[in-house]
Amino acid sequence: MDAPSAVIFSLESDVLPYSIRVLLEAAVRNCDGFLMKKEDVMNILDWKTKQSNVEVPFFPARVLLQDFTGIPAMVDFAAMREAVKILGGDPKKVHPACPTDLTVDHSLQIDFNKCAIQNAPNPGGGDLQKAGKLSPLRVQPKKLPCRGQATCRGSCDSGELGRNSGKFSSQIENTPILCPFHLQPVPEPETVLKNQEVEFGRNRERLQFFKWSSRVFKNVAVIPPGTGMAHQVNLEYLSRVVFEEKDLLFPDSVVGTDSHITMVNGLGILGWGVGGIETEAVMLGLPVSLTLPEVVGCELTGSSNPFVTSIDVVLGITKHLRQVGVAGKFVEFFGSGVSQLSIVDRTTIANMCPEYGAILSFFPVDNVTLKHLEHTGFDKAKLESMEAYLKAVKLFRNEQDNSGEPEYSQVIQINLNSIVPSVSGPKRPQDRVALTDMKSDFQACLNEKVGFKGFQIAAEKQNDIVSIHYEGSEYKLSHGSVVIAAVISCTNNCNPSVMLAAGLLAKKAVEAGLQVKPYIRTSLSPGSGMVTHYLSSSGVLPYLSKLGFEIIGYGCSTCVGNTAPLSEAVLNAVKQGDLVTCGVLSGNKNFEGRLCDCVRANYLASPPLVVAYAIAGTVNIDFQTEPLGTDPTGKNIYLHDIWPSREEVHQIEEEHVVLSMFKALKEKIEMGNKRWNSLEAPDSVLFPWDLKSTYIRCPSFFDKLTKEPVALQPIENAHVLLYLGDSVTTDHISPAGSIARSSAAAKYLTNRGLTPREFNSYGARRGNDAVMTRGTFANIKLFNKFIGKPAPKTIHFPSGQTLDVFEAAELYQKEGIPLIILAGKKYGSGNSRDWAAKGPYLLGVKAVLAESYEKIHKDHLVGIGIAPLQFLPGESADSLGLSGRETFSLTFPEELSPGVVLNIKTSTGKVFSVIASFENDVEITLYKHGGLLNFVARKFS
Repeated sequence: MDAPSAVIFSLESDVLPYSIRVLLEAAVRNCDGFLMKKEDVMNILDWKTKQSNVEVPFFPARVLLQDFTGIPAMVDFAAMREAVKILGGDPKKVHPACPTDLTVDHSLQIDFNKCAIQNAPNPGGGDLQKAGKLSPLRVQPKKLPCRGQATCRGSCDSGELGRNSGKFSSQIENTPILCPFHLQPVPEPETVLKNQEVEFGRNRERLQFFKWSSRVFKNVAVIPPGTGMAHQVNLEYLSRVVFEEKDLLFPDSVVGTDSHITMVNGLGILGWGVGGIETEAVMLGLPVSLTLPEVVGCELTGSSNPFVTSIDVVLGITKHLRQVGVAGKFVEFFGSGVSQLSIVDRTTIANMCPEYGAILSFFPVDNVTLKHLEHTGFDKAKLESMEAYLKAVKLFRNEQDNSGEPEYSQVIQINLNSIVPSVSGPKRPQDRVALTDMKSDFQACLNEKVGFKGFQIAAEKQNDIVSIHYEGSEYKLSHGSVVIAAVISCTNNCNPSVMLAAGLLAKKAVEAGLQVKPYIRTSLSPGSGMVTHYLSSSGVLPYLSKLGFEIIGYGCSTCVGNTAPLSEAVLNAVKQGDLVTCGVLSGNKNFEGRLCDCVRANYLASPPLVVAYAIAGTVNIDFQTEPLGTDPTGKNIYLHDIWPSREEVHQIEEEHVVLSMFKALKEKIEMGNKRWNSLEAPDSVLFPWDLKSTYIRCPSFFDKLTKEPVALQPIENAHVLLYLGDSVTTDHISPAGSIARSSAAAKYLTNRGLTPREFNSYGARRGNDAVMTRGTFANIKLFNKFIGKPAPKTIHFPSGQTLDVFEAAELYQKEGIPLIILAGKKYGSGNSRDWAAKGPYLLGVKAVLAESYEKIHKDHLVGIGIAPLQFLPGESADSLGLSGRETFSLTFPEELSPGVVLNIKTSTGKVFSVIASFENDVEITLYKHGGLLNFVARKFS
């Protein structure tokens, strides 16, 4: 079958789901008989019978990296150049083969907030004096003359609101911001400038490396700090929907190093996160391999009630899909309810994919998509060409014609009428709680045993109150007190309706005299500068700032653990009363300990509810019957008094989310900023590694690389490094958040002359394998059965010592003892992170033996050279009577095959069988090479 006839033949079929049609088009276009075979094309075409049974390759059109997961990929590329040169190859050949965009969005930390310096600057590994030279001149505020607005009370910085809130307006660089009272330009707030200045100082080495990468590697573009989040910049700037290369049109598609790449599926762009290892393969011209997925058709019917936000819809759909069970599948939406969802609603639903386990949730392009693209500045001629192409190849969904719906593996129905306002928590995103049940549910959590929902607080202690003194006033903390309230960068900020709803609620709250207690760490970190534009031009930004939700910068902050430290008063009170305090955030991750070590309960909520809970100061409240507070006259103010109507929100959205904002963002990205443009970086073929650097280090993955792979070696007398239970997430495995002062990583940095205030975060140091290896399994909530309580510790069995995980692994390696990990069900669930595989590999782990795996993490283990072994169905470490204190030995057959059964022998004489969980010949090839990196390096040498 030649390519043109295959296209005509395949896309004439209306029975394939739209997402499978995209896979089919890519297969036909890239069919070369080697990486993509005719058999692969036919398997996709025969999707109905081949789903879940065959592996197919997929060539995405582009790659998206964010900096925390992108820097290891670029460091690996730099190290691969070194390795290729050593093996006699040409290092200049090592560069991405497809367009690769890297967005620097995770390096922001909240050093300043609430218009005041609440925390001492944490300069980290950078030099603030040097960084200061890159800072733009700060514009001094001027008194602006009145232009006759009815709301005017004088000059822009006069009036009661201006005096109390300080410099409340904000901007993205190179574009003006307007005072909401006078519609005249005003200066950028000190908060953003200070946070950005510290960010550049703290991360100077990393940023210089990124700039070197953008100069040396072809097809690499870097979006500098202060621009926005990868997810949102991808939607607003990077997405093509239809690619055009010379005379060839083809669908846009993307994979990347962040699990929330799935957001673009709301635009009809096929994309998902695969982690750094597979992403590097795509960057080197290799396809992603995936099991031809089942496609669950999700029919949306009805319409949501006026008090439900789009985030409620998202959480409702998330819970429903979680209950149905869509793990490892595609979800595709259709039905009359789809047309009622805006693009931002669709992208928010698609962004929650990792929380209900689907690979992606796809919304085919329709008229709503085209209108959105026109609104965001797409060229009219391009839109016409795009529409004609998508209709010609049957990738355009006509909402008026329901007669030609594709055939799906399974169809589920969700009635939007059934969705009610809700939050999610206190420890997992899938645990949805109706807002009306929130108080009773939290009280139930206090009673329940420690687990996914429970905290097991004794009944006599559930009403304990601890007084604190903060900024000259006395406050009372109790179980349920909110100490962190964050409207953060991912998931919601792309959605103007919920962001404007938060702003309108803040406005009504301020006008009613309500306040947020000052000890609560509040922050507002938009997904991109466009959010700042519409919040400011609509006039709601100063009210958010008045309540403490001042813009602190653009990038991941609270969601990834980069929260400003809580005050000593709060920390002492939490410890004194053993209080279950709370964080409320408008994100999609709320695992225990993720936001802050001492905050045990975390709830996901829509942005207006984040503001509401911050005002209430507690989650232990029934909004229907209990007031948020009182106005100056003593009148009770309830949530329904200040909740904005859908009509109010829609009117402001129509007026203020305008085309010029999208154009301004694109100009900003293309122009860069003064700090980035002034940053010096080398342009040599090989990166000049600084041996003294604690940020960028040449990793050791290629240290023993040979031209040809050696034969598979047996694993003999391996000790168990960790004995873990069910649902161990990549949060437990991969280094993330701040570096604890007592950790192995802290000791390493201290030995190199750094002080604790210079440690920065694990995310910022992902380019240093020495730090990341020491941070692997360093999560304080890690429950190792050898220890019997949550702690990043294990036992070194030869000596009997209880040590940090890294210290024990280091001793094992010195003794030449291989390691394995024992685990239960769903090992590696959560975000896909390459260091969740790289870290164990560098600790000396040769295999993981678990009851089941999260597929992405299992793929990562294979990609780094760790054998994923699986207990036989119905068996586990417990059922086999394993203590984990034995040693384990196994031998691989010379002809390794997918799913082969192996025998393991323990030092106690027990012999049992396990499955080698390799899914296809490609995975076996990668494992025989010692992982993907070695495989690719050998291809270049």
